[in-house]
Amino acid sequence: MVQNFVINAVVNYIMTNILISIIGPTAIGKTALSIKLAQYFDTEILSADSRQFYKEMSIGTAAPTPTELASAKHHCIHHKSVIDNYTVGDFENEAITILDDIFKSKNIAIMVGGSGLYVDAVTKGLDKFPKVDSSIRLSLNERLNSEGITSLQEQLKILDQKAYNSIAIDNPHRLIRALEICIGTNKPYSSFLTSTNKTRNFKTITIGLTAERTIIYDRINLRVDQMITEGLLDEVKQLESMQDLNALNTVGYKELFRYLNDEWTLEFAISEIKKNTRRFAKRQLTWFKKNTETLWYDYLTEPGVIISDIKKKINA
Repeated sequence: MVQNFVINAVVNYIMTNILISIIGPTAIGKTALSIKLAQYFDTEILSADSRQFYKEMSIGTAAPTPTELASAKHHCIHHKSVIDNYTVGDFENEAITILDDIFKSKNIAIMVGGSGLYVDAVTKGLDKFPKVDSSIRLSLNERLNSEGITSLQEQLKILDQKAYNSIAIDNPHRLIRALEICIGTNKPYSSFLTSTNKTRNFKTITIGLTAERTIIYDRINLRVDQMITEGLLDEVKQLESMQDLNALNTVGYKELFRYLNDEWTLEFAISEIKKNTRRFAKRQLTWFKKNTETLWYDYLTEPGVIISDIKKKINA
């Protein structure tokens, strides 16, 4: 009987799929840690960074370098074009398929990314929203370009105060998504949100990297300077004719488009990239702090310490 118990315990351990999710603000070192963990656990990496999906956006999204990509097998890096209509729902379906495939031969997979909604889509699943007329989104995007984001924010405040207070209203994608649901259904966007998580065939261990805010901001400023040195402006110039696409309405690109449109000086555009990236990092931390089960570490923590804690968590 004891022997059978031991065998069953070993089988149960082997059958438990583990997703190690690495989160944290931008420029904190998530990519480097993900590679260390993937190499240690001999597994593959799924990116949940919504900006790194697009093959035309490399420098401005701080995508893994060719050397880093060669260090471990990656998924969902530069696998789409900015002209593709690729939603978070599409990502959820694709990511789960990828993880199912990884778990056929491995019991551990790594996910890394600072896009909170995309991380949650994999670990918890998305709420289901009704389809609405696509012309609503087109109209809202036109208003965004002509009137700016403030008028859209005010409209959401009127239509759905709860959503206004809970979503990232300075993120045009999130704002327009909420508004198009409100307008298309005549119901609040928040009325379609649930607290029920989907059943997954894996257990998630979430690892968070952080630092003092001044350190995070200094690292962001340095990274932006490095991006400029590496040729971010040239990358943006190649996308200038497509600047109205949703995928390009993002930090690092939208500011330089304004420079190319003779609205701003280059110096001011770069300062705005830094400011908006710092604001983005603040929103990331706010989102990620909602998960009380996250194991948080200072960004300078040795990977060996984190690996040891993960192994303890797996065996708990």
